[in-house]
Amino acid sequence: MSPRVRIIGAGLAGSEAAWQCARRGIEVELFEMRPVRSTPAHQTADFAELVCSNSLKSDSENTAPWLLKEEMRRAGSLLLQIARECAVPAGHALAVDRVTFAAKVTETISHEPLISIRREEVTSIDEAGDHVTIIATGPLTSESLANEIARLSTASEESTLQPSAMPAHNAAPANSRLYFYDSISPIVEADSIDMSRVYMAARYDKGSADYINCPMSPEEYGRFYDALLAAQSVEERDWEKLNYFESCLPIEEIARRGRDTLRFGPMKPVGLKDPRTGRMPYAVVQLRQENLRADSYNLVGFQNHLKFSEQARILRLIPGLENARFLRYGQIHRNTYVNAPTLLRDTLQMKAHPRVLFAGQICGVEGYVESIATGLMAGMHAASLARDEAPTAPLRASSFGSLVHYVTHADPKNFQPANITFDLLPPLENKIRDRKERHRLQCELALKEFDLWLQASGMPACKA
Repeated sequence: MSPRVRIIGAGLAGSEAAWQCARRGIEVELFEMRPVRSTPAHQTADFAELVCSNSLKSDSENTAPWLLKEEMRRAGSLLLQIARECAVPAGHALAVDRVTFAAKVTETISHEPLISIRREEVTSIDEAGDHVTIIATGPLTSESLANEIARLSTASEESTLQPSAMPAHNAAPANSRLYFYDSISPIVEADSIDMSRVYMAARYDKGSADYINCPMSPEEYGRFYDALLAAQSVEERDWEKLNYFESCLPIEEIARRGRDTLRFGPMKPVGLKDPRTGRMPYAVVQLRQENLRADSYNLVGFQNHLKFSEQARILRLIPGLENARFLRYGQIHRNTYVNAPTLLRDTLQMKAHPRVLFAGQICGVEGYVESIATGLMAGMHAASLARDEAPTAPLRASSFGSLVHYVTHADPKNFQPANITFDLLPPLENKIRDRKERHRLQCELALKEFDLWLQASGMPACKA
């Protein structure tokens, strides 16, 4: 008997989806094309490889990222559990040793007897077959599979995919596809940082002082800014149209919007008082620990599209990094996602092909945690379909429900991937002016609704 669920892609969403199916007794076939075929951003063949940063966002209670992670914990998320086992110091955020994290996910998934691993590229989808399919190929979906998804999409209102690295003359009309560009931050060797020029602190002293802070005077900031504006970017290819995601702009794009934009963005000094002077610096660059050995740090928010030689010169203008050795320079890659409002139901099923589901960044969410959450939901829904049961969408007030509601109900003409924020959650019936109290009440309501949905789905919440 062949597996009842096929999952394409063993990234964050696909790995979580496979685990959720297996824990419900459903056999899974999990396809991963690496190492047979790699991508421009991945470096290993491990499942759930983190290619941008190593942060899973805030762990502070009653924040939107915390709420999403709390719902995932209650639903029994495997990847969240492994992330906590691989955590590195990061103040109030949850950050992981990305190598250890991916290795543990790969090992756990590979040893699950109900999950069969297939190391091969999938280029066709049988939407009418007996099995259920979850497409979780992420932002770097191969051209062949992207064309196949475009074929499936023609049954909906319009074709809705822009495949990664696809020439403009290829397949479906360019104006009916969606994509954006995402970037990778540089990583520096810890022992090449001049610790006499930096200080340890967390913003507003929230959590432990785990970040290295490189302070800048007005003069140092000016030199850095001018060099950044004059730097050479990687040349745009003929078939490319740079379409950056607003919340993940390269630093040079932010800088072009005005001389002080970096000081109100990734180089914001607010809440980072220098203990040596008792004052906030004019600007600051933060470095976050990259792995458990603490032998490397990434430059927070410093994704860019500059030539490597330019990065080597400009990044060494940052105080403390004058003699830095870079393990990785910033890079940029095209991210692919479907126009979910036209394609998907609120159970992540295709409207035209209900036995095909999407999960992860390709379904229109942005962020590691959001990708895992949609993988968890898709796994639950696929397991229901495999048992010939109707999947139930999460309740609207929960962060799960709000994230899926945005993805499936946003304006399809202006659809952009979204992180979880309180703006996605429904407003409270009574207006609460105090922001902290309002967020606390929204989290309280969300978790109550989430537990009701879990019970209705036959999965009692995991206890603290």
